[in-house]
Amino acid sequence: MPSNTRPTQAHFVAPIDETPLVAIDSVKAEGKPSNLWRDAWRDVRKRPMFWVSAVMIFIIVIVALFPTLFTSLDPRYCQLSLSNQGPGGGSVLGYNRQGCDIYARIIYGTSTSLSVGLIVTFIVAFLGILFGALAGFYGTWVDAVLSRLGDIFFSIPYILAAVVIMSVLSQYVSVWTISLAIGIFAWPATARVLRAEILRVKNSDFVMAATAVGVTRFRILLRHVLPNSIAPVIVITTISLASAIVAEATLSFLGVGLPSSTMSWGNDISQAQVDLRTNPQTLILPSIALSVTVLSFIMLGEVVRDALDPKARALR
Repeated sequence: MPSNTRPTQAHFVAPIDETPLVAIDSVKAEGKPSNLWRDAWRDVRKRPMFWVSAVMIFIIVIVALFPTLFTSLDPRYCQLSLSNQGPGGGSVLGYNRQGCDIYARIIYGTSTSLSVGLIVTFIVAFLGILFGALAGFYGTWVDAVLSRLGDIFFSIPYILAAVVIMSVLSQYVSVWTISLAIGIFAWPATARVLRAEILRVKNSDFVMAATAVGVTRFRILLRHVLPNSIAPVIVITTISLASAIVAEATLSFLGVGLPSSTMSWGNDISQAQVDLRTNPQTLILPSIALSVTVLSFIMLGEVVRDALDPKARALR
């Protein structure tokens, strides 16, 4: 055998038609670029719980804004001769101890309870975003001072603080007074969540790039850091609205909330507790309205939380 003879090697080359490299390497440029909010909307609109809670909240808002569309009765018109009577005679749900129509009082009480919830939510969101953003972004002594301030307010139960404030301001009780009493002591949780999120976001590459091109720190906070950190705040704000409605009902039940002349679910529940054994519907029906409203906002908050959390979407 000649010494220069070598074994034959077979070479295999994949056909070009079977390896469409152009299609693999191409980038799809059609359509809008995806982001957190668009992905969240794409996720929530596929979930039945989102639509159920959204429809329920929409109905509650319509009832609060236009109560005359749902009842033509005057909730303040009472007849003692109809005291604790059941449904009938033009009444859908019966009458309470004073002879007032329960259904009409529930309808008109929606606006009061919802107003307190919205005002408290605005106060909590404003204070929480303000203090949480400044503490998380600037750090140093600003973070130390605001964090200790938040710890002080966080250590005080806001229901207990609201009871004290409403007792002191008993001559000036109104929707705004009770909202301020609840909201001033309920913001630390929102501030803590936002501070933790800003501490994570402010070290991102896009923040470093904005700093490198000379953007001021305050503008970086407003235009880059805060928009990318606000998602958890939206979730906790949605749930805090439900908590505010419960807090108003609790204060009214304890007798330090809105005056008895103001129609609210808390006042109706408080006035009906003496008739729990003889006429339980006067307490149960406003409680159901309160529970449905709170449940609607909690369900919406749960859906939004899952949609804005990429880890939760990956597990489903």
